Amino acid sequence: MSKAEKTKQFIIEKTASLFNTKGYMATSLSDITEITGLTKGSIYGNFGNKDEVALEVYQYNSGLLSKNMARSLGEEFATTIDKLNAFVSFYRKNWKAVFENGGCPLMNAATEADDTFPSLKKQVTLSFEGWIKKIASVIAEGQENGEIHQTVDAFGYGSLFIMLIEGGILLSKTTEDENYLHLALDRISLMIDKELKILPS
Repeated sequence: MSKAEKTKQFIIEKTASLFNTKGYMATSLSDITEITGLTKGSIYGNFGNKDEVALEVYQYNSGLLSKNMARSLGEEFATTIDKLNAFVSFYRKNWKAVFENGGCPLMNAATEADDTFPSLKKQVTLSFEGWIKKIASVIAEGQENGEIHQTVDAFGYGSLFIMLIEGGILLSKTTEDENYLHLALDRISLMIDKELKILPS
């Protein structure tokens, strides 16, 4: 990378947790200069404005989450049921790290970006749609290879999984009680075993 590209990446990585914890709207240029140790001129030399920093940081934060979750749905698992269970396990194992970094970057950005930051809202929408499609494609794969019931609505279950997880994270983070997230994950595990999975006859 060039020096300018390295500086830009430094700003994004250094402020990633700040934006996710404090908020994309509430984080100020002064906050950015303080945490990076750079001048306002240096920030504006790499980004057009604070909103541009926020969008790049969101893409970085959501990208990290996306990579981690993609591993849980990866090819190393023998069956699609294993992939879905690994997806649930990802949240069971990593909830503490997610909370310490301010919560789910998709949900945090979504609650802020509704009307006040339309370009961020668009990015969040694409992120959620992408994850629903990814889970739905795994379910559809299971239907093709005879692991999952043909009558199952793959997109509907993909949407439901995301809704339950995001709701569980929201309640757990708000109340500082991780049991809400575990309750949501337990429900997803039950759906995988009792509603999706074809049991051996």
